[in-house]
Amino acid sequence: MTTNPKSSPPGEAGDEIDVESPEPPRKPEAGEWRGVVLVTGTDTDVGKTIVTAAIAAAAQAAGLRVAVIKPGQTGTSGGGPTDIDLVNRLAAPHTARTLAYYPEPLAPLAAARVANLPPLELYEVVDAIRAESAKHDLVLVEGAGGLLVPMGVRPSGEPWTLADLATTLGVGTIVVSRAGLGTLNHTALTLEALARRGVPAGVVLGAWPAEPELVHWANLSELVPHLVGALPDGAGAMEPGVFRRSAPGWLTPALYGVLDDWRVWADEVS
Repeated sequence: MTTNPKSSPPGEAGDEIDVESPEPPRKPEAGEWRGVVLVTGTDTDVGKTIVTAAIAAAAQAAGLRVAVIKPGQTGTSGGGPTDIDLVNRLAAPHTARTLAYYPEPLAPLAAARVANLPPLELYEVVDAIRAESAKHDLVLVEGAGGLLVPMGVRPSGEPWTLADLATTLGVGTIVVSRAGLGTLNHTALTLEALARRGVPAGVVLGAWPAEPELVHWANLSELVPHLVGALPDGAGAMEPGVFRRSAPGWLTPALYGVLDDWRVWADEVS
């Protein structure tokens, strides 16, 4: 192969990567993700909060009333902005709530135990989400870390995860993934865990690099059947007005965006 892996989009001469194949089994309908939608990631720091803000901004631009809920915010001892602070700055949803705060930057259940604070109780979280769902068209619930991170406890004292929350509510989940090396395995594991539980899922790339390399294009071609969006690296640092105007261009119609052709998108970002 003689093409430059740092700049060549798929489909150019000498490049065997094709972002259009295989085809998704079904084309999503516009605005398909409605009601309560959970947002998880393949790992921590993959861009869940920025993706949540982008979906909120696009949905509000489409005329929906949007709420964003963060069940457990950890790492507050540093005094910096919280995830909900960032969502409010970038997207300004109609409602934004954090249900519990914990000082240490740990998984929510571990952070609660270390701080000797009450852990998140599953059905209290469910009730809070359903209460907002009755008042909003779309409720985005951002998890912590990955799908199986212990979030809190059930009435029995057993831990629960975002996967448990998805099955309890009977709702779909957006999986935020990295674009680089290792993402195929991490994304497949997360999607398989959701599929085994009967949870519908879509994938959003949390940070597409400004200068993508061969590995990024190759990963894109594999993930296209699952993709419902891709955000540019650095989106969270944008001025809020620019972020809100740009968000629909990063998301497919299923998430209230206008991105409907991945080949055109690949040409534009290359």
